[in-house]
Amino acid sequence: MALITLTSDIGSPDYLVGAIKAQLLQLNSDFQLIDISHNIPPFNYTQAAYVCRSAIRHFPPHTFHLIMVDLFGTKPDQLLLAFHQEHYFICADNGLLSMILEETPSVVMGIPLQDGKPRTTLQVTGVMGQVVDRLSKGEPILSIGKPDIAFAEKKHLRPTIEQQYIEGQIIFIDGFENVIVNITRAQFEENRKGRGFKIVFRGDETIDQISESYADVGEGEKLALFNSAGYLEIAINKGNAAGLFGLKGYAEQSRQGQLAYQTVRVYFQ
Repeated sequence: MALITLTSDIGSPDYLVGAIKAQLLQLNSDFQLIDISHNIPPFNYTQAAYVCRSAIRHFPPHTFHLIMVDLFGTKPDQLLLAFHQEHYFICADNGLLSMILEETPSVVMGIPLQDGKPRTTLQVTGVMGQVVDRLSKGEPILSIGKPDIAFAEKKHLRPTIEQQYIEGQIIFIDGFENVIVNITRAQFEENRKGRGFKIVFRGDETIDQISESYADVGEGEKLALFNSAGYLEIAINKGNAAGLFGLKGYAEQSRQGQLAYQTVRVYFQ
């Protein structure tokens, strides 16, 4: 039984999410389908990479991950099929794969899309499903598609690290309006070296300690912690940090003159 995760920028209200699942189940009724998210903001590769990377690591080996984000950013001539750290990935050839994995995958195959077929979401996801069906029935990955193909790569967003500070970018705002910054606990501790610190955002807002849970501070007070995915999070106990402090993620920074990302600095002292 193939375990398949689904991630897309389609949006939950759209009928396509249900149609894709029906399509996959018609290919193989034994497929087990699990949604990661269908609410990735359009063209937001950084958020897509964060969401996928944070969820995928919890799935068992040989899970199939279908990533349907920006499928038609360019005219698709091929899909990518990758095998890396015992997981399968199928996605558009748009650079997102390298951002999710943060390294070069072990195996990458090109899956050509048939000439003369309309390039629609259902046509493309149908090809993805056929690939999963073949692999789940024991067909070797090297017999599916073209090996050693050139494919698009994008660098994932990294914080700026200096001796006295780390500057990270806001990459995600969750449903509680907690603010996620692309600074990991490992990066924080490696560069802290036992020093004190001050987290600075929105000009003069500061936090000088790391909490283990929201309840470590009083109701309505701000805090910083490292979330389940290991990333720095700015929050308010029983409040909405993003709204209160005017913090925005990449998808909301579209007006002319605004930076692509808002930043958060951790000063060491």
